[in-house]
This record gives sequence, structure tokens and C-alpha cells, in this order.
Amino acid sequence: MPEPTKNDAKPAGAPPDAAADLFGNAVQPGAGDGSAGMPEHRLHGEVLRVVYAADDGEYAVIRLRDEKKIEHTLTGPLASVVEGQDVEVWGRWETHKEHGRQFRVQTCRAMPPTSEAGIRRYLASGILHGIGKVYADRIVDKFGERTLEVLERYSARLSEVPGLGKKRLAMIREGWKKNAEAREVHVYLQGLGIGTAYCHRIHQQYGAGTTEIVRQNPYRLASEVRGIGFATADRIAGNLGVEKDNPLRLQAGVGFVLEQLAEQYGHVCCPREFLLESAAKMLDVEIPAAQEGLRLALLNATAVAETIGGDEMIYPAALYAAEVELAESLTKLNQFKPWLPPPGALAFDPRLNAEQRQAVNQAFNARISIITGGPGVGKTTVVGQIVANAKQLRRNLLLAAPTGRAAKRMTETCGTEAKTIHRLLQWNPDGGTFVHNRDNPLKGDLLVVDETSMLDTELANHLFRAIPSRMHVVLVGDRDQLPSVGPGMVLHDLIASRQFPVTSLVTVYRQDAHSRIVTNAHLINQGQMPDLKPLPPNIKGDFYWIEQEDPERAVQTIARMIAERIPATFKFNPLADVQVLAPMHKGSCGAQALNELLQKTLNGAPAPDFRVGERLYRVGDRVMQVSNNYDKGVFNGELGRISKVDAGAKTFAVAYDIGEVEYGWHEADQVRLAYAVTVHKSQGSEFPVVVVPLLSQHYVMLQRNLVYTAMTRARKLLVMIGSKKALAIAVRNDRPASRHTRLAVRLQA
Repeated sequence: MPEPTKNDAKPAGAPPDAAADLFGNAVQPGAGDGSAGMPEHRLHGEVLRVVYAADDGEYAVIRLRDEKKIEHTLTGPLASVVEGQDVEVWGRWETHKEHGRQFRVQTCRAMPPTSEAGIRRYLASGILHGIGKVYADRIVDKFGERTLEVLERYSARLSEVPGLGKKRLAMIREGWKKNAEAREVHVYLQGLGIGTAYCHRIHQQYGAGTTEIVRQNPYRLASEVRGIGFATADRIAGNLGVEKDNPLRLQAGVGFVLEQLAEQYGHVCCPREFLLESAAKMLDVEIPAAQEGLRLALLNATAVAETIGGDEMIYPAALYAAEVELAESLTKLNQFKPWLPPPGALAFDPRLNAEQRQAVNQAFNARISIITGGPGVGKTTVVGQIVANAKQLRRNLLLAAPTGRAAKRMTETCGTEAKTIHRLLQWNPDGGTFVHNRDNPLKGDLLVVDETSMLDTELANHLFRAIPSRMHVVLVGDRDQLPSVGPGMVLHDLIASRQFPVTSLVTVYRQDAHSRIVTNAHLINQGQMPDLKPLPPNIKGDFYWIEQEDPERAVQTIARMIAERIPATFKFNPLADVQVLAPMHKGSCGAQALNELLQKTLNGAPAPDFRVGERLYRVGDRVMQVSNNYDKGVFNGELGRISKVDAGAKTFAVAYDIGEVEYGWHEADQVRLAYAVTVHKSQGSEFPVVVVPLLSQHYVMLQRNLVYTAMTRARKLLVMIGSKKALAIAVRNDRPASRHTRLAVRLQA
């Protein structure tokens, strides 16, 4: 399991040592983020010009003159440096397609300028309020190479500079004093191997107390500073002389392993022995030391131990509380007597089969009921019948889904407004909580929740704590799809507990003579190879297989097909209707590489744009929100288009289904280009056209339920590009990694 480091900073100073992943495998710094191992080259020189600097302090393009008086272009985490400074950098040379040879910096150490010319540029760069080029020249004319020493130790002598009045003099002295703290903090942090961009971020977090906080407990950085993970905190601790068996390190390491098991693998808990073995490997200590770390985590209530179902399981404290409360809420609601409709009051479309009629009946005769089934089996028809009967019975009806797209689709098919679960519960940014909860439950008689395979433990807990005792709940989803992105597998556990009535719909209705999306999806779900035969040239189908094993050719084929062939043949809009679903984010045929190419191919015309680091955003780009932003009311997985870029205000806006949302440029890390997204991120959404690459390079993700989920996202046209070998591997792999939860056991108990 490659070590997830929350986009860990690359340390400054000497090139860092290799890290280890969660299970002890060597990982070079930068592995997984597109960099190529440890820095190979060093440059030292003076910053002549800052060509571009991101507001977030994490990326810049500069011109540097080295010790041999040769000028170079440098890119990377350099945004804290200013003109005139001396810098020492490590990185590697590369050739940019447009800008030629340049040096990509991985680590940087900034130093005060040493030459008189450098000091002039340094002071004129705006680093001190009150000094521009004119006053920089006057000060350096007076003090020469001793200028910085005068500012530091003899600032009263600035009165000797012609034209410096008392007000400006006080301004300069105060500015230098304030910068002194930042300079000292940066020097201290850089000495610990922290890159310049993260020095700025850490100082912003802790202010004047930065040095003492980092010295006392560097592991606080991993949980309190955005972008710094355990690996970086651990390297800092090592540079501070913290021993491997230090209690702070052991406790933080156990917490980190629990966190990653939840975030990467979806585990709500894990067996004690597995946790100890994983933590010991990650920390490079013996089992007794890992046991001490666990003891401290339990003592400080960051972890919880519980024996249930015969095994001792260890939970992160927040997930333990969520699972326990969710089980209690479900059990309590299930114990209330349902309100039953009068005999004969329910109406049924005569075309409904027996299972569909049963699902409608259970919605009105059970407190909690579940409807599951694959594509084309009539789940939407059943929900429509439930909605129609609820209206006929004058029941107060609520409709919800985990994502905006799923809610929009539900609204369109049912003729009644559906909301995302987050909006149904109404987030209160001032209080940092949902408006609807146990003390202020939702108002209504019947709640239907679609796409419940996406419900993770924490969101499900928030939902069910807001369900009043009178309400019936109908959960609709496909048990064979991928589990939720967040930890847990709520739908699976509810079905496995056998505490709630479940209707499994199996009869396929949604197909015609030339439709193969649904039939092929069901074949794959049953462990059979799909029908890949080409249709006759004069017939347009909805499923196409293109054999291609070479990743580079596959990527180029995808771009041409979306830009040219699909619009020309099927009249779909490539920007509005087509979605690429990739098994993985990384790799030459992963979502990241596809996004870079598709942005140029589909939205390359001149338009207002801006850069954040190396990422370019342009009006018209398809983007996805990749984290929950409760204040803005936009949540992980929601898709939109960039509608506006304001260079003056440094803001941009994204048009979502819910309306337009405005961001500052510094918030751009909340959105990601989404011409291509991973299959996991597509859950809960459907698209007119879906294109799926499936290659041997995706080997680690080739699972039956992943391919099945990708195929069932397509409504009108599905194109798969890859090798039959890769497809066969996925079809045979029906044992996706299971998740450790105890929700089903709690419900049975």
C-alpha cells in the first residue's frame, strides 16, 4: 500500500531519504505524485526575476543566475523567494513542450542576498512595506553590502538616508521587525527539512509559537496543517532527534495507520493484531513498541477498542461513535410500528411484476425497507409507484440521494424535488453542524433515498439521527456496485444483517434489439465475458469495444473519439454529454493524464484562465468538487463547469446543478479537472455517454464490481477501449477487498 501523505511537502535542504509505505515497502520521495524519485542535481545562485508566483505560496517560476553566471528557468515550490535572494535548490532537469529546458525544483533553501545588486533587487521586491525601487537604491547607496546588517542591528542609522522621513522610517523598522520572526521561523523549519511553501503554511497556522510547537510535538503538523502527512512530520521529528520508540511517535503512528486504513481501504475498524503488525512495519519498530503506541492512543481516546463478534477490533474514535450511533438509530426506528395504509388503498401499475409490487408494499408496511437490483430492472419504476401512492395517500414525502447528479435524476424521473442528503439535513456553517439532527428531526412521513451503495458510515449516521419516529425509510441501491468512497459499506451491512425487508429486482426491462449496455453489465456481474462482437456497419448500437493494449495509443484514440467520432456519428456534445471513467487516477492512461490531454483537445481555445501551481484552469473546463465544502454548500463528487474567471479579484466561479459557486484562486485545490474521473468518483452519477479505458496497466484495480459500476453509469452509449486480457482479469476477480465493519453484527445483536 503506497504511503498516502496528503500531498506531503518535499523537504528542503539535503535530498531526503526514501520513505516506507504502510507495509514496509520502500517508496522514494515523490512516488505517486508524478515526480521521478530523489533530486539528482543542485543549483546555487541569485534570483534575478520572479516570472510567476502562486498566491498559495506553493509554486513559482523564476529566473536564476548560477555561480557561473549562467541563467536558468526554475519551477516548483519557490513562491516564498523574492528577487535578489540567493537560493540553493535540488531537483532535476526536464524539457517542457512549450518553454524548453528548465529545472524542476523539489527542495529549496533560501538565503539573504550577498551582492550589492542582489540587495537592491531584494529590497525593491516589495518585501518591506514602504520601500520601493527608489528608496532601495538610496539605502543601498548609503550602506552597500552592509545594508542588511544595518537593518537588522543598527536600524536607527536609516535616518542617514536622504528623504527617509520619520513616518516611513518607522514603517520600515516595523516591517523588518515583523519579517524577522518569519525569517527566523523559516530558517528553523528549513533546517528541519521543510520546503519553503510549507514553512509559510506552518507559520500561518501557529504564528509566533511555531518554533516551540514544532519542537515539542512535530506530529501535530500531520493533523493540523493542510498538506502535511505523517511521513513529513516523521522526517521532521527525525531531524529533531526524536527516537523511533518515542511515545509521541508511536501514538501518532498508530493513529496514522488507522486513518489510512479508513481513507484508502474503507475500513471502519480493524483487528488488533493486524493493526499492530501494520503499525510496527510502518514505524520500523517491534510489536511491543506498537502495542505501547496503541495503549497511548486508547488512553488518550483517539482510538477505541471493542470486542464484538468474537474479535477485538480497534476503531478511530470518530468512526466508532458513528457506527454505534447508526446501529442504535436503525434499531430504534425499526422497532416502531409502521403506519399502514388502509386495505386496498395502494394502486399498482398492471405492468409491475411480483417483486416490484412487493417493493411498493414494503415501503408502506415497514419502517425501513430496501430495494436492490442492477441496471434496467425497474428500480426507477418502483420508486415512481411509491411516490405516486404517497401523494395519493397524502403522505409528506422526502426524496434524497448522496450526490447532486443522483438527486437531479431522481427529481426528473419522479416529478418531485429530490435533494442531496447534505442539503436535506441543511448544514449550518456558523455552528459547524447539520440543522436537522436528533433534537431537530426532519419533518415527513416517508423518505426515499436512492444510490445508497454510496452511503458511508458517517453520512448514514447523520441521516438516521435526523429520522423521526413516525417516518418510513426506503433505501434504493445496487448491492453489486463499488462500496462508498468513505469508510463503511452501509447498504451491504443492512442487507447482511437480515433485520430489514429486502426486495431484489432481477428481471431486466431496459433494453431493445440492439442494446447491449444492460445485458453486458449483467453478464459481467455474473462472471461472464460480455458480447464484444461488432455490430453490422449500418446499425448504430449503444455498446462498442475497441481492442487496444498500448496505453499511448489508447489515450490518443479516446481523445479523437470524443472530439470527432462520437459527435459526428451520434450527435452528442463532447463537453456536456461525454464522461471518461478511468480505473485509476495515475498512470499514462489514468484520469490525470487523460484530463491534461482532453483539456487541450476539447477546451483549448483562448479563454480567461489562471494557474495554481502547475495546474491550469480555463473558463469552460469540466471540474469536480473533491472535498466537502459545507460553507459553500457544494460537496465531494459534484460536477460542474468553470463559468467565470476574474483575474482582478483572483476568483473563479463554477456552475453546478445547484447554481453558481464562487471560489478564490487559493481554493482551487478543492476542484479537479473532470473530463476524466475515476470510477469510484463517478458513483451516483449517470451520463449520456461513457468511455472506459481498461488496460493491463490498471491491473491493481481490475475488479468485477469496478467494471460493472463503470458500465452502469452509461445511459445511451458505452465505449470501452482496452485489451480482452485486462477485461478477463476483471471479470474473474470477484473478490474485491472486503471492509472491516461491525455494523451488521451490531444490528443483529
